[in-house]
Amino acid sequence: MITVPAHKVRQFGVEFYQTSFTSGDVQKLVKFEVLNYPSVEEGEKRRKAARASAINWEMLEKRIARSEAAFQRPVIRKKIRELVQYYLDCQEAQNLPAIPGAVIMITEKRLSFSPLGKNPNLGMLEIPEEPGIMRCLDGQHRLLALSAQTGRSVEIDVPAVVFDTLDARQIVELFVTINAKHTRLNPSHLISLAGRRLYTDPYQALAHDIIRRLNEEEDSPLRGEIKVLGVGKGHVSQASLADEMRDLFSNIEKIGGSSRFKEFEQNAKRYFLNYFKAIQAIFPKAWAGRKYSIKTGAALRAFIRVSPDVMARSKELRNDPFDHIGIREAIKPWGDRIGDGRFETDGEWRQKLAGGTRGTVDLLTRELRDAMKSP
Repeated sequence: MITVPAHKVRQFGVEFYQTSFTSGDVQKLVKFEVLNYPSVEEGEKRRKAARASAINWEMLEKRIARSEAAFQRPVIRKKIRELVQYYLDCQEAQNLPAIPGAVIMITEKRLSFSPLGKNPNLGMLEIPEEPGIMRCLDGQHRLLALSAQTGRSVEIDVPAVVFDTLDARQIVELFVTINAKHTRLNPSHLISLAGRRLYTDPYQALAHDIIRRLNEEEDSPLRGEIKVLGVGKGHVSQASLADEMRDLFSNIEKIGGSSRFKEFEQNAKRYFLNYFKAIQAIFPKAWAGRKYSIKTGAALRAFIRVSPDVMARSKELRNDPFDHIGIREAIKPWGDRIGDGRFETDGEWRQKLAGGTRGTVDLLTRELRDAMKSP
């Protein structure tokens, strides 16, 4: 038996529960089924095409049943891929919830609810620990994506609404009502919101402008690599980079005063473009290779964090902290003392990732700083 805290809600004669499950509970309790699903032959073709995928499609196909009594649409693979990437972004940035809204579950078995305290609607909900006792009415893709990654799973709490009193007619009617209309922001509307109007904090506004330029300039080494405002083909979260930049700007102003920050603000876009061009030149093999992690959020955050040291060294060499030649000369020791091999995903990078993303950022930052020092 699985027991979870719950809030009993009554709306127009229908009772249901608001609660949450661990991702482990979801794997045990939820049965996934669709009205139609690709044939075995089609599934086999897809498996062959996706053997190297980061998503374990074969495992997902085994978890999803095909039933004429089901009401869910076939699984949309693109949606699973996008959700898996979004979960990874949230896990890396540590500043956004992955599933803030409740998924909707149904079960044909009446559940036991025991009130606690003076409020009869607050208590503990008991759910028999039977595989597949619940089905997902809304949020099936979100739940499937939790366990879709090859070799790893996302461990989080999942908010949920649970119905245990609906008959077959009510279930289908509720499903159709939920899915009849999809509220979506038009991509052009997102772009129109992407300017400084979205950010009242000057640090956030500056970070946004820099990231947009890095992601959109034709000669930027990071062109198309950043997912700005959650959209686009990029693999790096804008939020994680923006948070790192915001801390950087705050430190520059605290240490150097408002005049120093104003000077930096006027040259920040030029600096970061020159800086990442220099990094690309120092680590050409890692930057161009697919089996390297130099363009991950963790690595880019470390490069951002060590910026004050790079600017200080560039000023020593060229009397200009933002000069492209000065920056290139400042980080030149990285090529000899760190090298491309440091960023091999299945090599040293994976070994040092054992301490977690935050530990990896701190460790790489120290290595970059030490490498710049005179022997």
